[in-house]
Amino acid sequence: MYKTESYLNKLRESSMNTYPLINPHTREKIMDIPECSNDQMVAAIANSKRAFHKMKALSSEERSLILDKASDIIAQNKDDFAKTITLESGKPIRFSLGEVDRTVQTLKFASLEARKLEGESIRLDAATNGEGRDAYTIYQPIGVVGAITPFNFPLNLVTHKVGPALGVGNTIIVKPAEKTPLSAIKLAEVLTEAGLPKDAYQVITGDGPRLGKVLIDHSDVQKISFTGSPQVGKMIKSQAGLKKITLELGNNSALYIDKSVSHKLKEIAEKAVVGAFSYNGQVCISTQRIYVHEEVRKEFLHYFKEATESLTYGDPNDPATDLSGVIDEKSQNRILAWIEEAVAEGSELVTGGKKFENGISPTILVKVSPEAKISCNEVFGPVVLVNSVTSAEDALKEMNNSPYGLNAGAFTYDLPQAFKLAHELEVGQVLINDLPTLRFDHMPYGGLKSSGYGYEGIKYAMREMAHMKFISMNYSF
Repeated sequence: MYKTESYLNKLRESSMNTYPLINPHTREKIMDIPECSNDQMVAAIANSKRAFHKMKALSSEERSLILDKASDIIAQNKDDFAKTITLESGKPIRFSLGEVDRTVQTLKFASLEARKLEGESIRLDAATNGEGRDAYTIYQPIGVVGAITPFNFPLNLVTHKVGPALGVGNTIIVKPAEKTPLSAIKLAEVLTEAGLPKDAYQVITGDGPRLGKVLIDHSDVQKISFTGSPQVGKMIKSQAGLKKITLELGNNSALYIDKSVSHKLKEIAEKAVVGAFSYNGQVCISTQRIYVHEEVRKEFLHYFKEATESLTYGDPNDPATDLSGVIDEKSQNRILAWIEEAVAEGSELVTGGKKFENGISPTILVKVSPEAKISCNEVFGPVVLVNSVTSAEDALKEMNNSPYGLNAGAFTYDLPQAFKLAHELEVGQVLINDLPTLRFDHMPYGGLKSSGYGYEGIKYAMREMAHMKFISMNYSF
C-alpha cells in the first residue's frame, strides 16, 4: 500500500502553515495538507534543474523501463489508488477504478512512446546547392516542466503530464489541485520505487494562483502545462513569455442525435446518461448540450429521463453508487443558481434540479436559450439540456454557437451528414456515433477557441515537451 505521510512530512518540515483537506461527499476533514511557501517552490525548481542532468543522461530504454515498472506497480495496487481517488475527490469507486485502469494504460503508452520519439530525414538536395549533405532532425528534452492540475482526475490527468515529461527526459514539478493532492503524491512514491532519479518528479501542495505564479515567472521552468479554467489559462498565456505552454481549458460538449438513428434511441439515451452524469458531470468533456432532431425528440427524451431517474445517489465507496456529493458547497450553490436562472428565463425542468445532501439530483432541461449560463458556460455539474432542432444544419449552427471547442459528438447513419459535421464542427475532436465524453489516452487531445492551446495525448504531449533540432552533415566538404 502506498502511503502519502512520508512525502507530506517532508513538505511539512519546510511549511509554516497547513490547510484542511475535505472529503467532498461527507464534508468531513481528512487531514491537514502543507501550505507550501514560495521558497519551497523555488527550492523544488532548483532541485528539478539538478535532477535534469540525470534524466537527460538516461537512455530512452531506461526511461521506458521506469515508466513501465510504475505502470505495473499501480496495477498491482489498483484498489489502494482507487480508494484514495474516491476519498479526496468524492468520485464513485467504480469510476475511480476506471481512472486507475486508464492511468496504468497512460503510463504504458508513455513507456512505448519514450522509445519511439524520432525525427525525420530531410533531402537537402531538393534545394539548389543542397547536395552533398545528410540532414535530419532529433528531439531533445527541454528541462524543467511545471504542471498545474485539476481536481476531477487527480491521478490520470497528473499522469498525462508526468508520463510524457519523464518519457522525453525532462523533470517535472506538479502543483496539484488543493482539493486532491494525495493521488499525485502516491504517484511520486511509485515512481521512486520504479527507479526514477531523485527530484525528477516533485509535488508541491498549496495555493494554486500563488505557487503557479512562481512556476510561471521562474526562468528555469521551460514549460507550463495547465488544465483548468479559461480565465486562468488566458492569464498564464499572457504571463508565460517565451515558455512553451499547453492549456486544456474545458468545454460544454455538444451532441447531435439524428432521425436516421431512430431505432437506436434507447441505447443512445443510456449512453448519454453516462456521458452527462458520470462523476456528477465534473468532467471537462461531460455531455452538456444535446440537440435532437424534432422527429425523434419526444422518444429520446422519454428514454433519457427514464435512465436518468434510475441513477443512484449514495456513498461513493459503494460500487452501486452513480452519484455522490459535488466537490464543494460553493460549486453546489452555483450549479443550483444556474438551474434556477434558466428556469426563470423560460427553460423547462424535466427532472432533477434539487439539492440532495451534498450533491444535486441529475438535471434535464429543455427549451434552453443559447444565452443561458447552462448553455453557454461550462456547468461542471450534473446538468444537461435537450433542445429540439429541425435538421443537422440547424444542429451544427447551435453546436458551434459556443465559446468552447474541445469535443463534440453526433449519432447519425447519414454518411454525407457525418462528414459535414466532422469537417465543420469547430472543435478539436469530433466523435461520430460516439459521445463527446470520450477520450482514449493516446489520441491527440486539444481544443479550439476558449478550450485550450496545444495538444495532450502521450505522443503529442511529448513533442510539445521537447525541442526539435535540425542537423546537417556536409560530407562533400
